[in-house]
Amino acid sequence: MTDSSPSLRWMAATVLQPGFTGTTPPDWVRRWIADGLGGVALFARNVRDVEQVAALTARLRAERPDVLVAIDEEAGDVTRIESGQGSSRPGNLALGAVDDPELTEQVAYDLGQELARAGVSLNYAPVADVNSDPDNPVIGVRSFGADPHLVARHTAAWTRGLQAAGVAACAKHFPGHGDTSVDSHVAVPRIAGDLVRLDTVELVPFRAAVAAGTQAMMTGHLLVPALDDEHPATMSRRVLIDLLREQLGFTGVVITDGIEMQAVTRRYGLAGATVRALAAGVDAVCVGGEHADEATTRLLRDAIVEAVTDGRLPVRRLADAAQRIVRLAGWTIRHRDRAAAGHRGTVVPEAAARPDAAGSAVGLVAARRAVRFQADGTTLPLHRPAYVVEFAPQRNIAIGAETPWGIGGVLAELRPDTVTIRLSAAETAPDSGAGDPTTGRDGSRLPAAVLAAATGHALVLVVRDLHRHRWMSAAVDHALAARPDAVVVELGVPVRATGGAYLATYGASRANALAAAEILAGRRLGQPERVPAPAASRSAGDPQDPVVVSGG
Repeated sequence: MTDSSPSLRWMAATVLQPGFTGTTPPDWVRRWIADGLGGVALFARNVRDVEQVAALTARLRAERPDVLVAIDEEAGDVTRIESGQGSSRPGNLALGAVDDPELTEQVAYDLGQELARAGVSLNYAPVADVNSDPDNPVIGVRSFGADPHLVARHTAAWTRGLQAAGVAACAKHFPGHGDTSVDSHVAVPRIAGDLVRLDTVELVPFRAAVAAGTQAMMTGHLLVPALDDEHPATMSRRVLIDLLREQLGFTGVVITDGIEMQAVTRRYGLAGATVRALAAGVDAVCVGGEHADEATTRLLRDAIVEAVTDGRLPVRRLADAAQRIVRLAGWTIRHRDRAAAGHRGTVVPEAAARPDAAGSAVGLVAARRAVRFQADGTTLPLHRPAYVVEFAPQRNIAIGAETPWGIGGVLAELRPDTVTIRLSAAETAPDSGAGDPTTGRDGSRLPAAVLAAATGHALVLVVRDLHRHRWMSAAVDHALAARPDAVVVELGVPVRATGGAYLATYGASRANALAAAEILAGRRLGQPERVPAPAASRSAGDPQDPVVVSGG
């Protein structure tokens, strides 16, 4: 490097949003904030509870009051603030299934209040992707749905609700990650649609986000040949400048998805991807999901400085990016104070209140309204102790391994006689080969010992994205052949409905699981009375007389 002036290093630090390990801020993070670091990104590893996060963010702001504190909190399956117990709010697909934008706005406002109390000022949400491909391995229940206009109205509502609480929204993953069967954590997804398709499907929700005033937009590491057949969107001026800035009129902050993801680092390297993204029009670089250390932060800052020095990154482009970060920080301070001064209640049904006052009341209302089922009054609620079999697919990288899921645990809170086991693909492998006619399509089956243990119990089969996992589908087929009275509960995208009794929750959050468990048990948490037996093919959410309660 031939130039490493303090102002250049300050601008380079301003556009970085690194992560770190631990539930208190390391000394290096505090030093970097004092020296101009634009923000930090929190992950599940940084969270015990809201009070602890509030103490952490207070220590960060003691170094500089305007530092951005970001988190990747979608609610539903992808939660950081409630990663220890699962989210008390449903995710996007459940909200889309209800299709009540006012409810979506209330859920997002409720979440925003919790994040604001924790000192978070920027949330990497909502997901604005249209889940066009039901086999999508990374979006799925994180999307509001497959209809671009439904996704658009809920993206706008979620954005309004979150930002009304004083937390900046960040719609993602521009220009749309829904129509792909490849996860950008591991490879480069290719969006094959032409310009007409992009305009009428993928871009519809992002236009709605811009119209709703989203303060930030996150790029997807996607190749979109209709726009740029060489560079992923994160590194494409045609996508970020020509399309996002000029055509969609977005004036806020553009943030990368995790810059260490294989979709970009495999070709460009960590530093190279960072410099190319900034040159293409990105304003902030999110890093730290995997590289949460000072050495990585210094590497990226120095790479940015060097790129300016040798002419690969115009200093004007870097200055513009840094200025956008400063403006966003100012927005968060003004709107945090305004939201605190103008606290509003959240309208939720009175019956939604949790007996232990834990979690989100409006979130539980939304989860209850989202449940769909096909059953008759003789099957549900369960009349015998439940034997719950949870089929565990490989985890979605975005969700993380630390967040619990499943029906069995919450059902046991309502029915203590519940028994739960969890099976992987390997544990459903056949004993006698795929040619056995009693097995499923690929030979997977419910082990004989499990069927025997479930004798005398109500058998409950819990699945996630049943249609995407051949082994799971085969094992469920085998179980239903042996036990046609079994109940199937789908916690993922409900593509393949099977069995005589079938429930779909549209997500695997704790709120989703509790809503389903209440139907199985025939009563609500903390209430001794039984809920009415469900009619076939109706929603589980009963209308309630609304009352106003404090959000959060």
